[in-house]
Formats: sequence, structure tokens, C-alpha cells
Amino acid sequence: MMNRKFILIAGPCVIESEAAVLEEAAVLKEQVGKFNNIDFYFKASFDKANRTSIHSYRGPGLEEGLRILARVKKELNLRIVSDIHEPEQASRVAEVCDIIQIPAFLCRQTDLLIAAAKTGKIVNIKKAQFLAPWDMKNVVKKVEDSGNNNIMLCERGTSFGYNTLVVDMTGILEMKKNGYPVIFDATHSVQKPGGNGTSTGGNRQYAEYLAKAAVGVGADGLFFEVHPNPDEALSDGPNMVRLSEFPAIIERILKVYEAVQ
Repeated sequence: MMNRKFILIAGPCVIESEAAVLEEAAVLKEQVGKFNNIDFYFKASFDKANRTSIHSYRGPGLEEGLRILARVKKELNLRIVSDIHEPEQASRVAEVCDIIQIPAFLCRQTDLLIAAAKTGKIVNIKKAQFLAPWDMKNVVKKVEDSGNNNIMLCERGTSFGYNTLVVDMTGILEMKKNGYPVIFDATHSVQKPGGNGTSTGGNRQYAEYLAKAAVGVGADGLFFEVHPNPDEALSDGPNMVRLSEFPAIIERILKVYEAVQ
């Protein structure tokens, strides 16, 4: 699956409410519509099964979450991305989503990859924080051998000591050797996993700079989590970009992308 347009996956970390996600999706559609060279997908999770604390907000769940995402898809004519954590979720999520996302911690789970592959949908696989970029070839082969060549790979940072991630930009080049688009997850790459004790910290001010660097070395697109007020978000607030600031950020990044092209 090759695409000459700049791929952009963006949306809130998790569905906080039906009204909120519809409003966020509408704003993003308007913002992105100002650019004619973007292949846009709206992302929101129905369940954050990997939160730091058992008391953290996880989302509305599979059935309610998919109902809300289906409404976003129908009313706003947007393509949808959401992540799965269990093989049994794949076929249900495929009824609504255009891209099925595999969380980084689960990218080696064979049954999960096979289930996602068999839907025939695009499978966006996040590289685990503990995995070398060249080892993603084994992950790719699991999807290919399950009959699906609609694959994206996603760089989202590598563990560097405790509560810290770093980004090796050469990993993007390594993963591109698999022949599929490589997306850079700008906001998760600035996380401080578990850095706030019972929740994840982050440095959102660095997301744009890392995104520019990723595009400069050849990333095919970007993943951003955005929120109207990140400091009040129910998940991933410290690393999410403010929605009102997003168009200017994308405009600056696209200048880098166009120069590289």
C-alpha cells in the first residue's frame, strides 16, 4: 500500500464523551481541509487497556465506542482509526474502522496480528519501545503471511532507562526497508511512561520538533494526539497537542515535507 499524499492520523487519545469526540472530529476535519495534500484519518480509542493505574479512565468500551465512531464516520465522512487489544475485537472494529492499530506493547502478539490481518483492513503496527527497528520485519511477515499487505509501521520512541523515551531517526529508514509507509507518532514519542507515578508524563513542546526531524529523514506521515485542553484530558494529557494550535504546527511541518519531496 503506497500513498503519495502525506498521511496524517490525528484525534484525541480516548473517547471522553460522544459530544466531545464529535466536536473534535469536526474541528479536525475543518483544520485539515485547508491542506490539499493530506491523507487524513481520525483516531480515537474506545478502550485504553494499557493505562498506568487501574483507576485511570479507559473509555466507553467496545460497543459504545464503536457506535460513537460509526456516527463520526457517517456524519462527518471521515475515515477512522482505533486500536485493538484482543483478537476477538478485530472483526467488530473492522466494521467501522479503516485502519486497525496494534498497540506498541502488543506488536509481537501473533494471534492479534493475524486477527487484524484477516479483516483485510490497513493494519498500523506500532513498534514496541523495547524492539529494534530491524526486528519489525518479523512482525510484518506475520501480517503478510496472513494474507494482508495493507500495512503501516509506526515509530513511537524507544525505552531509554526509566520513565524515558528517545527517538532514533535512523529507525524510520530501517523500517522503510520493509516496503511499507512508516508513520511517526510525534506525541507518544515525547511521553514519560509512568513518569507521574500513577500516570504517564510527557513533554508536548517537543512533539513538533521531533515530527519535523522524522519528516526530514523520510517518514511518510505523522500521528498526533490532540485535545481542546490537554491539561484537562482524561488520558495522555501531558504529551497531547492543543487542538487550536494544530493547524499552524501542521503547516510548518508540511513545509519540511514538501522540501524533502
